[in-house]
Amino acid sequence: MPIKPLRKAVLPVAGLGTRFLPATKAMPKEMLPVVDKPLIQYAVDEARAAGIEQFCMVTGRGKTALIDHFDIAFELEATLAERGKQSALATLRSEAMEPGSITTVRQQVPLGLGHAIWCARAFIGDDPFAILLPDDLVLSETPCLKQLADAYNQTGGNVVAVTEVPHDQTNRYGILDIGEIVGNLVQVLGLVEKPDPKDAPSDLSIIGRYVLLPEVVAHLARMDRGAGNEVQLTDAMARMIGHTPFHGLKFEGRRFDCGDKVGFLEAQIAFALARPDLGPAVREFLKAYTNA
Repeated sequence: MPIKPLRKAVLPVAGLGTRFLPATKAMPKEMLPVVDKPLIQYAVDEARAAGIEQFCMVTGRGKTALIDHFDIAFELEATLAERGKQSALATLRSEAMEPGSITTVRQQVPLGLGHAIWCARAFIGDDPFAILLPDDLVLSETPCLKQLADAYNQTGGNVVAVTEVPHDQTNRYGILDIGEIVGNLVQVLGLVEKPDPKDAPSDLSIIGRYVLLPEVVAHLARMDRGAGNEVQLTDAMARMIGHTPFHGLKFEGRRFDCGDKVGFLEAQIAFALARPDLGPAVREFLKAYTNA
């Protein structure tokens, strides 16, 4: 059977961002900027680089700024053109989305990541789809989701991005039980949500990048509660193991947890240093702090 092309992505963005209060009191946490782009823009840009054409944002109350960000700001563009700010205008237009390429659904109650993905069931339909959690930011030569899309085109099954975590922190992550390893692809034999370190089958953790087959939706529809009394995506994925190909990808790049204040600040520095227009100046001012 031919492998269906990967063209859809779901972005769960309904969270309240309480760890970043008061900054997120009136602004979605996904609009927090890393250097000069909001987290949501990094996620969409990464998806587009992987060939994604259709996006579904699973939102909550007070999240309209996420949609407005991808709309055309006619007054702003007219003002920039009038003032001759062609570079800024070109930046805005380069980020423009195809009309009709973004849809939204509401997750009215916070019942977990699995529930958020289930809310996008009509959008997913019978197609494979990607999931991007904007809190996870990856700095890499090849965009992380592009790496997963290439692996999906090779295996034709579920692929999740994985990274090693300290063994004493396995109770904070979804952890893989692994089988055969070929190159950077790891066969997944099982998934355990936030296991105690003494029970963890490995130190490989799933990060916020997934390519999944649509069969996962049927498992989510059972609304079984898992860790934290929430509908866990990890539990639904585990039920597909042995029925469809399932692999973890040891991706190239560095992941930053931007849902954490220290991770968010580290991402600011790393992404700024990687920019030719900013890197030298940032290195210079960092000396004042690192030599203190």
